[in-house]
Amino acid sequence: MATVAYPTVPANGANMPVLGLGTWQSRNDEAAAAVEAALQNGYRHLDTAIAYDNEEAVGEGLRSAGVPREGIFITSKVPPEQIGSGALERAAEASLRRLKLDYLDLILIHWPNPSIPLKESMRALNAAKREGLVRHIGVSNFPVALIEEAVHHSAEPLATNQCEYHPRLDQSAVLAACRRHGIAFTSYAPLGRTKILADPVIAAIAERTERTPAQVVLRWHIQQPDVVAIPKSQSPDRIVENSRIFDFALDDDDMAAISALARPDGRQINPSWGPQWDGPK
Repeated sequence: MATVAYPTVPANGANMPVLGLGTWQSRNDEAAAAVEAALQNGYRHLDTAIAYDNEEAVGEGLRSAGVPREGIFITSKVPPEQIGSGALERAAEASLRRLKLDYLDLILIHWPNPSIPLKESMRALNAAKREGLVRHIGVSNFPVALIEEAVHHSAEPLATNQCEYHPRLDQSAVLAACRRHGIAFTSYAPLGRTKILADPVIAAIAERTERTPAQVVLRWHIQQPDVVAIPKSQSPDRIVENSRIFDFALDDDDMAAISALARPDGRQINPSWGPQWDGPK
């Protein structure tokens, strides 16, 4: 079993491993096997959500891996229809039952809900923390205006804002807002659903550094200050490949070249219920 300690991002009291396993669209035995493989190969950060319908499987993989609970950072997310006062706390309790855990390291509002006042949702998040259900709280898919509103209404500090981020999508405005408040930025879909991996710029850097395109893109993420990446995979080989990003570095020119790949139509996840995004859609 791998014992390499991944670097962490300090985020208002939380210490988030910079690389985690995303589990969106992972189900049942495949999800459990992916979690077990990740933990046995050094990962110490798992990301799930109520909407993924896989918390039981994630918990099963966690137990099968045999890694002490206290060494693992576990995040789940509450769907927008359950982020009202009382409902959010009950949702957190149900997540713990499905995962068979005593606490979550982090719970997030998965998507903002304009039908529920954000002040009420933040009060509920704070209550979940005070009740010991979670150690840290945060948000997901929050643009700059909602980050500012969430910080204003929360007595407890926020640990992260989890959003789509990859070289095709410029998130500089959101990153700057997070940094102003000591909030980590967690990148979901960090490989751009793999579409970015065939880009000639990425391919050339991968060839020169003798790394895979995925390793280059993930290294680009974690070399940015206060950024955490949570690539999703069900393949043990790919899970291991994604983790081998801590023994090389990209130079400033590489970082700039990858960042320059952003384009106005780079956003890939834009549901009808999504917020008003910052910058290009």
